Amino acid sequence: MKRLLLCALCAALLLLTACRALDVIGNGSVTSFAGVLDALPAAAAGDTWMLTAPDGAAAFVWSGDFSRTGVYDAWLELDAAPFVAAGLDPGRLPDGMAQGERLVAGASLGAQAPAPEVSESPVLSYGQIVAQQRARIGHHAAMDHFGVDLDGGFMFEWARDMAANDKDIVFVLNPEPFRQAGADVGAIEGWALAMVETMDEAGRPIEVEKLLKPFDIG
Repeated sequence: MKRLLLCALCAALLLLTACRALDVIGNGSVTSFAGVLDALPAAAAGDTWMLTAPDGAAAFVWSGDFSRTGVYDAWLELDAAPFVAAGLDPGRLPDGMAQGERLVAGASLGAQAPAPEVSESPVLSYGQIVAQQRARIGHHAAMDHFGVDLDGGFMFEWARDMAANDKDIVFVLNPEPFRQAGADVGAIEGWALAMVETMDEAGRPIEVEKLLKPFDIG
C-alpha cells in the first residue's frame, strides 16, 4: 500500500511539473514582463513594486507577498484629474475607489507569504502572481498581449514582443463605474474609449467597451 501511495505521489508531482512546463502563457508572460521592466523599470514602493506610465497618469502596482495588510495585492492607480474634468463625482464611485487625487482599482490575491527573495525582485514578485493566481493571467490574441485580470473589468496588459508591437503596455479600464459616477467616458483626456475584441467564459469572441491608455516604450 505504501508503495502504491508513493507511486501515485510521484506521478502527481511529475504531472504538475509537466503542466507547469507546458504553461506557455504563464511562462511567456514572465519572460515578456521582464522585457517590459528592462525598458521601463519599476520602482520599489514599500512592500510593492510600481510601474508608472510615461505620462505619469497611471501606474500598475503589485506585490508578491499576498499576506501583506491592505485591500489589494495588485492594482491600478490613476490620476483622478482628467476623470473629474470629464464630469466624474468621486463620491459616487464604489467604496475605496476614490483615494484623494488618485483612483484605485485592483484585486486581493489571497494570503500566501513568499520566500524572502521574491519581494526583492519585481519579476519574481510578478511570478508569484502566475504561480498562485494563474487564472488571472491571460493572452489577448487580437493584440498579442499578456495581461493581469484585476477584477471588475480592469486589467494591465503588455506586448508579448515589443519589437513587433506599437502598444507595449496598456492600462485597461471598465468605463461603467466612471459613467455611473457622472463622467463623460468618451471625453476623458488621455484615455481612448473603444470596443475591444475578447473571449467570453465559453471561449466565444465578443466585443466589450473599454477605456485604454497605451504606450510604446520599446
